[in-house]
Amino acid sequence: MRIGYDAKRLFGNFTGLGNYSRTLVQDVARFHPEHDYHLYTPAIRQHPAVQPFLGGTQYTTFVPNGSFRSLWRSYGVVKQLKQDRIELYHGLSHELPVGLARAGIPGVVTMHDVISKVHPEWYGTVERIIYDQKVRYSCQHATKIVAISEHTKRDLVEYYRVDPAKINVIYQACDPVYYQRQPTEQVASTVAQLGITTPYLLGVGSIEPRKNIATLLRAYQHLPTDLRVPLVLVGKGKRYKQQLQQLLGHIKLEDVVYWLENLVDIRQLQALYQGASALIYPSLYEGFGLPIVEALLCKTPVITSSTSALPEAGGPASSYIDPTSPEQLAHAIEKVLTDSAYANHMREQGYEYAHTRFAPAHLATQLVDYYRQ
Repeated sequence: MRIGYDAKRLFGNFTGLGNYSRTLVQDVARFHPEHDYHLYTPAIRQHPAVQPFLGGTQYTTFVPNGSFRSLWRSYGVVKQLKQDRIELYHGLSHELPVGLARAGIPGVVTMHDVISKVHPEWYGTVERIIYDQKVRYSCQHATKIVAISEHTKRDLVEYYRVDPAKINVIYQACDPVYYQRQPTEQVASTVAQLGITTPYLLGVGSIEPRKNIATLLRAYQHLPTDLRVPLVLVGKGKRYKQQLQQLLGHIKLEDVVYWLENLVDIRQLQALYQGASALIYPSLYEGFGLPIVEALLCKTPVITSSTSALPEAGGPASSYIDPTSPEQLAHAIEKVLTDSAYANHMREQGYEYAHTRFAPAHLATQLVDYYRQ
């Protein structure tokens, strides 16, 4: 097959949607090299993560000339797809170009979440309307839909009245580095270089209200003093981070948190996972929750919310809490930090779950079989 991908976020986004795009395309190309893979993007940002997609023979990349490139992605790309004899097009982040079906090209679209429908209060009016129009159009005109979790599938059925038979749940794999753990001495060296003392707890993700870091900070107030270990937060944020810093000052815990905003090397992040006593992920809503799987593959206990798709990512060995309860979260943290047998069980069983459920070869083959349909 000659398969085309919407590669805007593959080449321009270096958090969730970009990571999904890069991992998916790399995995299908690695495990199914018999197909031709074409990447369509309005621009390419220079970043170490995009280098594997440039200059090789595995991928053919197309970048348009001229202005109005963002409109080209939605309206002009179909002409190029026809010229390149693309047999199937995959929109990797909620969108499909207009006119794809009329051109006779089957379209698959990945739906990550419908957060703006479930929690409209987190979005501005214009942003909410634009997002809703794009999702509605893609759901109506896609040949098939990939949902990244059973929870996202249920939300699509409920909020957009999509026929369940049109949706297939295909989980996302992690970056290949997470499937090979680092030696203990290398982890210790990286953690020390970053200036972090052990033991510590870890939080990963953008610093925004949905991630619910405020509840985590308040949970520290309910921990015994000797268990208030350093908290390492990896992710960027502006206004909400300022609010969190004010909260830390108010509850007199400013010295507890290490902020890491510009962590570029994925192996440093892997080392932080491996060295942590637990990943704390009290998000209020997620379409999936990839940091949870990354932590499980690093044999790190996970404490997360019992809401949305998070139990799908965390599996049976993770610890689940009400994300509105600092007391529950504090109790879960205390148990992991003080009960070594319990923590070891979480490590071993969580690792087994993640390796089996989110194996890259299996997920890539599942997707390619869906393409063939």
